Amino acid sequence: MKKLMAGSMGTLGVLTEVSIKVLPVAPAEANLKFNCDQAQALSLINTWGGQPLPLNASVWKRDKTGRDSLVVRLRGAVAAVDAASARMASDAAGYGISCAHVTTAEAEALWLSCREQTHHFFTPPAADACLWRLSVAQTAPAMAAFSDALVEWHGALRWVWAPASDAEKVRQLAEDAGGHATLFRVSQAHGETDKSVGVFHPTPSATSGIAQRLREQLDPTGVFNTHRL
Repeated sequence: MKKLMAGSMGTLGVLTEVSIKVLPVAPAEANLKFNCDQAQALSLINTWGGQPLPLNASVWKRDKTGRDSLVVRLRGAVAAVDAASARMASDAAGYGISCAHVTTAEAEALWLSCREQTHHFFTPPAADACLWRLSVAQTAPAMAAFSDALVEWHGALRWVWAPASDAEKVRQLAEDAGGHATLFRVSQAHGETDKSVGVFHPTPSATSGIAQRLREQLDPTGVFNTHRL
């Protein structure tokens, strides 16, 4: 049941009690910055993802001057973080990519700006631009159509800007990358009208049938958030 409820947005039931698992604060943390383009960043992060490294977070972004960089946060035992830092710097150097440690203050500001979407990337580039959330396969290559995307979750989450009129194109690119696209924020020019293209990625008929039968079993009288998804 817990897996069904996660992400159902109130369409299947009401949560009355939640148990949360917490972990102790890691004894060591390091933030590394690699100056590289999106394709190089994805290649590196996928290589490291297959190794026993204490990867905790990552983001690839383009700054206001047009410079590209990948920032990776490591957390874990002191020895593990130190060893991983040296190894990753060496791996990057093998590709001619520079590596530098990010100060604690700079790193905290970056992760906060990504979490709260105050990073300059989240400022609409045009009045008709919508913010799209692409959940794709972590190993999916860089998308040429979105060279300036903001990439998180080690490549599995990609934020892009595109008008609602490009919905079909955006969703097809997400599907080709093994995932789906969600209209996360409407444009300043058209507002709620943008939602006419659909907020969520169209559900395959087989999956849609399963979802419908689940709703009929768990909410036979349709009292929950039936039309949310």
